[in-house]
Amino acid sequence: MVKLERLRADHADALLAFERENREYFARSIPDRGDAYFADFPARHQALLAEQDAGICHFHVVLDGAGRLVGRVNLVDVEDGSAELGYRVGERAAGKGVASAAVAEVCRVAGTAYGLTSLVAVTTLDNLASRAVLERNAFAVVEDGADIVVGGRPGLRYRRSRLGH
Repeated sequence: MVKLERLRADHADALLAFERENREYFARSIPDRGDAYFADFPARHQALLAEQDAGICHFHVVLDGAGRLVGRVNLVDVEDGSAELGYRVGERAAGKGVASAAVAEVCRVAGTAYGLTSLVAVTTLDNLASRAVLERNAFAVVEDGADIVVGGRPGLRYRRSRLGH
């Protein structure tokens, strides 16, 4: 069981610990955030909260059944009823359905609480786990080829139009 919580100021310490703990794991499949991200984390966290308050983005932490932070799910660049989905699950929770459940929940929340009508997501061709999460959650490939590049690697763009279900 996973629980999604909208990002709050009091998530900062747990979120920073999660990002530090999983930095090497994440860097195996997505571009590293860089040292500045960690050094400037308090300011970055406040900036995210400001973006969220402005309605530009919706950030979430993913908690396991014991209340431990095990992932993140974000909706960024909210505009015209759409947003871009991004997510990451820590190494200890990987392969246990956490990402699929968290994405399913954020799709429901996006339609019911945020009034969004569609989400897009981008992943690399070789990130089979991420592709499976998207496909399990009714995302369909809408664009592939040389134009989609993620961290220097070829990628795919997905879209889901039916939200809130």
